Amino acid sequence: MLPFKTYLVGGAVRDQLLGTPIKERDYVVVGATPEAMAAAGFKPVGKDFPVFLHPETKEEYALARTERKTRAGYHGFEFHASKEVTLEEDLRRRDLTINAMALDPEGGLIDPYAGKTDLNQRCLRHVSEAFVEDPVRVLRLARFAARYKKHGFSIAPETLALAQKMQASGELDALVPERVWQETRKALEGPSPEIYFEVLRDCGALKVLFPALEGLFEKKAGDLAMQSLARAAVLSPRLEVRFAALLHLLDESQLKQLMQRYKIGQPIKGVAEIVSKHYQEFPTVKTSEELLAFFHACDALRRPERFVTILQACEACFSERKQLSRAEFLLNILKALQEKLKKEAIAPGSKELSLPAFFYQKKREYLEEIIEDLDVPPVIS
Repeated sequence: MLPFKTYLVGGAVRDQLLGTPIKERDYVVVGATPEAMAAAGFKPVGKDFPVFLHPETKEEYALARTERKTRAGYHGFEFHASKEVTLEEDLRRRDLTINAMALDPEGGLIDPYAGKTDLNQRCLRHVSEAFVEDPVRVLRLARFAARYKKHGFSIAPETLALAQKMQASGELDALVPERVWQETRKALEGPSPEIYFEVLRDCGALKVLFPALEGLFEKKAGDLAMQSLARAAVLSPRLEVRFAALLHLLDESQLKQLMQRYKIGQPIKGVAEIVSKHYQEFPTVKTSEELLAFFHACDALRRPERFVTILQACEACFSERKQLSRAEFLLNILKALQEKLKKEAIAPGSKELSLPAFFYQKKREYLEEIIEDLDVPPVIS
């Protein structure tokens, strides 16, 4: 029996009430001191405020705390944790009402900010006006909207208005690229990732965080990018596929700037660059020369697994899918070419051709044989 009160809080309570899997459990401790936690066997791990690991379960237990905004940015807070801080005060500092509920050890619900009502009404609503003090909350709002879109959630108008206010005040300028990418990556890997970017646009954050994407909307091409991302999310769970489909309409310079800003490395960067350069060739290549050029551009023979990822991203860039998709058609040709290259013993037969030119010619000849035996699917529009 612990000598202080503990409550399950946050996402675990939300997901339990929603009936979705619980990924992790966090607890708030009321009426305790760091010394009392250590005496009970808890191991301290928090840097900015007292957080402890349970000696057996290793789950996180944080002392109830309040926070006060002292300067701009999401690091501009002072935290106060003491025995006198109540559970209601701790819950009040959270972002959304559906994240501001707690369960006591007997399973009783503590819900001072009507989170269950908003959960039942499928509403994402801020807990208090303090929402505007932390720019990360705009990213989290967009990510929750994307994550729970399939459950019918939408953002309360007054909460969206607060997010717009934050953008107008310049508060989002304090976001560091690493944190933006952290939240963006989570959204891209989740369900309905296009909603994340649509919400950022609705509150004005897209032009601050992803100006090239905002530029697509100004050119009436933003909806195409969102549709491609939505199709990519259906085709594949892979981040490389989804990110490349989202960015395929950007030019080389825009793509480079975005990758540098968020320090995005391989293989995400490599796939996005290839798709951006060559997606327009994907629906039309059919001659041996076109096929070989496409395979070489994608480095398909050396990296066939990555080629599958590239094809999925390219396929997401087009709205129409045939019974035999272009991606499947191209992959079948590549596999047939690989089999021929392994089976045939190729030796230079002419001194007039350099070795690279000779192998290029042989691959073209093999492709001519292969495509004669395959039905070329119609061009995708």
